[in-house]
Amino acid sequence: MKVRKRNKNSKPIDYVKTPFYNHYVAIDWSTTVMSIARMSSNSNYPQVVKDLPATVVSIKKYLKELKGKIILTIEETTGAQWLYVELKDFVEKFIICDPYRNSLLKEGPKNDHKDARDLCRLLRAGMLKEVYHSNDDNYGIRKLASSYIDLIKAGVRAKNQLSAIYRGFCLDYKKDSFNIDDPRAKFIIEEKQRYINLYSEEKKEYLKLFRKLKKNNQTIKILTEISGIDVIGAVKIFSVVIDANRFPTKYKYWSYSGLVKYKMESGGKLYGKKNSKYNRILKDVYKTATLAALRGNNDIREYYEILLKERLSEKEAKNTITRYIATSTLAMMKNQSKYKPYSWRAKKEKTKQ
Repeated sequence: MKVRKRNKNSKPIDYVKTPFYNHYVAIDWSTTVMSIARMSSNSNYPQVVKDLPATVVSIKKYLKELKGKIILTIEETTGAQWLYVELKDFVEKFIICDPYRNSLLKEGPKNDHKDARDLCRLLRAGMLKEVYHSNDDNYGIRKLASSYIDLIKAGVRAKNQLSAIYRGFCLDYKKDSFNIDDPRAKFIIEEKQRYINLYSEEKKEYLKLFRKLKKNNQTIKILTEISGIDVIGAVKIFSVVIDANRFPTKYKYWSYSGLVKYKMESGGKLYGKKNSKYNRILKDVYKTATLAALRGNNDIREYYEILLKERLSEKEAKNTITRYIATSTLAMMKNQSKYKPYSWRAKKEKTKQ
């Protein structure tokens, strides 16, 4: 609910009322035991129940005994998505929060019930940073993309290890055959080659799945219309974003994708810039898409040439192109619309006016 209020200059300002909850509940979860901390709407100190069995049944029983609106939080962990799906319907709001940010606010000794108590206080104070989760079926695509990325990392590592063995004998594994009489080295090379062959077959299977997703998922299909983004890049973008409406502006999305830096300023002095805490998958996809698009003959390449003529450096022009691609994908996912080539022309003409 928004309340309209006027300042001294009689201009309306929007104030957003904080939602009211009767119970603020935080859970410190592990595979064996858990601790639950709770604060009511008018309390100043959390009540902690510790050493409970770490089961969903125990949590549901605890929540059912509370009367009124409940907001629940746990830290991001491997079982967070499972808990989110199981408990979402038992509370008014479920926040899965960033444990890295929470750790910066902790002090003193560490134990389960203290962690739950501190987490509850942060929840009550509104100082938690939420990590996106959903019980939508599309969330399964995120797991598929994550598994593919793990496969690629393992395959690249095996190729680098094989290359290192060859270089140890002044050979190139892509050109030379290994004819050196060293049984241990031969055994390792054969093992690495078997793994690389298996990796290549598994990669093909993933590509088949991604192509099926492209046929059945309209969002993934339209993302591949942008020069530089193939089906793999489209699946990665969709798996991370899922719901584009959670990014209110393109600037929030740029920050999340690691495409902008924050200024470090104090006392009227600028102390440089630093990266935000960004998603490495999105940054990699957009940077790769930029390089791929600039190798072709398309609207993005033409935009790049115009930026160079405007005396931007190559680095600045590439960064502009990367943000342009990111902005285009965000708009397409929000509106479920197709890619509009040369949309940058209208923007430049509007700027001139």
